[in-house]
Amino acid sequence: MVFKPTEEDLAQLEVLGLTTDAVQQQIDRFKSGFPKMHLDAPATPDNGGIRCLDDKDIARYEKAYRILGKDKKVTKFVPASGAATRMFKDLYAFASTYFGVAGNFEKEYPEVKQFLEHLRSFAFYNDLKNCMLQSDLDIEEYMQRGDYSTVINFLLKEQYLGYGSLPKALLKFHRYGEVQRTPLEEHIVEGALYARNADSTVNLHFTISPEHRKAFRKKIAEVKQYYESTFGIKLRITFSEQRHYTDIIAVDEQNQPVRDDEGHLVFRPGGHGALIENLNEQRADLIFIKNIDNVVPDWMKHTTVIYKQVLAGMLLDLRERLFEALRTLDAHPDAKTLAKLIRFAKEELDIMVPENCDASTLHSLLNRPMRICGMVKNQGEPGGGPFYTIDSMGNRTLQIVESAQINHKDPQQESLFQASTHFNPVDLVCSTKNYRGRYFDLRQFVDPQTGFISKKSKGALTLKSQELPGLWNGAMARWITLFVEVPVATFNPVKTVNDLLRKEHREG
Repeated sequence: MVFKPTEEDLAQLEVLGLTTDAVQQQIDRFKSGFPKMHLDAPATPDNGGIRCLDDKDIARYEKAYRILGKDKKVTKFVPASGAATRMFKDLYAFASTYFGVAGNFEKEYPEVKQFLEHLRSFAFYNDLKNCMLQSDLDIEEYMQRGDYSTVINFLLKEQYLGYGSLPKALLKFHRYGEVQRTPLEEHIVEGALYARNADSTVNLHFTISPEHRKAFRKKIAEVKQYYESTFGIKLRITFSEQRHYTDIIAVDEQNQPVRDDEGHLVFRPGGHGALIENLNEQRADLIFIKNIDNVVPDWMKHTTVIYKQVLAGMLLDLRERLFEALRTLDAHPDAKTLAKLIRFAKEELDIMVPENCDASTLHSLLNRPMRICGMVKNQGEPGGGPFYTIDSMGNRTLQIVESAQINHKDPQQESLFQASTHFNPVDLVCSTKNYRGRYFDLRQFVDPQTGFISKKSKGALTLKSQELPGLWNGAMARWITLFVEVPVATFNPVKTVNDLLRKEHREG
């Protein structure tokens, strides 16, 4: 199918920053699909794909972070786009179907029953109670008479507390006596504990949705002075939004562009892989990446802080040696230097070096952005895992691979997938500068063959949706990558509201 835009279409594309050729490539990709990843082996501690640190290593890398990081600019990069709607999926379903009678409440609505039984335990309970009082409603009275739908609607609906439309970053997750904190605030505290710069500045960058910008600014204005005085820091908080030129056209099952009721082309965000554009604009020596909902109360933070420092120290230590190797290669590209640096690439950086590698090839293998990724033992969580993969050129590299990228119908590939022992908790420390002090163009290190295509319903119509290579999957596929085992205590995401009832999110 050849995309032939109308004059109105061209005007729409211009606003988005897209070209006709770019849309044609997207449509062609819908037709061809993305190739599946080829797994060679799960990355595990046994085969060296995941490094395990002992007490001596931990002490060494903590010290390395203190020494090597003292003059470095550090930033925390937190993907925080989107509303928290999926957190309340069960509550939405319940409120739309429950009219005061349930034959077996526990069997029909187990998640909702758990939520209601522990309602007073949530950090947002007092806000919900006060919100209902403003409408002259007593939450306790409504709970006693079983009018649960009204209580849930006051929690979720935009005209009341609005938790269904707010971003996760601005929901109250944790309680400290009479004080409650949002994930945004917990990330501020984390930044103060492990990402403080030499001048006591803490840099945080949140990727957000445009409709939430005002709410983010309001919250920061409310809490900024408190956290600065409490921790003796200077907060520098910035935001960015997913770029519209990374949006992808929606098509039907025949790969024809879909239009809305007004005849406009329908575009969808390109997924979190689009955030490589936002990351590319960060100017720092060291960048921590962590999801917005993976936060814990203060009594649980100790392990997280230690391992963030350890991963950062390990990266800085390796980067010093890597930069020295590249400078040596520039000055003395002889056979002896080449042999030494090939060993370094293989043994220290887990880079596959081709036979008869020359100085130019080795230089390109070493002169890349670098990331160290924490990995936790698999606890049955959905999502990506660490693998050795083989690319189309026959190169064996370490990658974080999602289930959707694997051909589960291939018995060998499925067996390798099931043999994975660890899970990606989105715990990354990144270096995006080269040995000459210039920033890499991170877009040059994306593997465009690693996107996703999925189907979504829109009324009676089935739409095909395409996502760009994921931020920590294909968008970083050509980075120097190392995996390190971190304790499961560092991974406590909140995917549903009832996750906040787990002991890791309660008062210590």
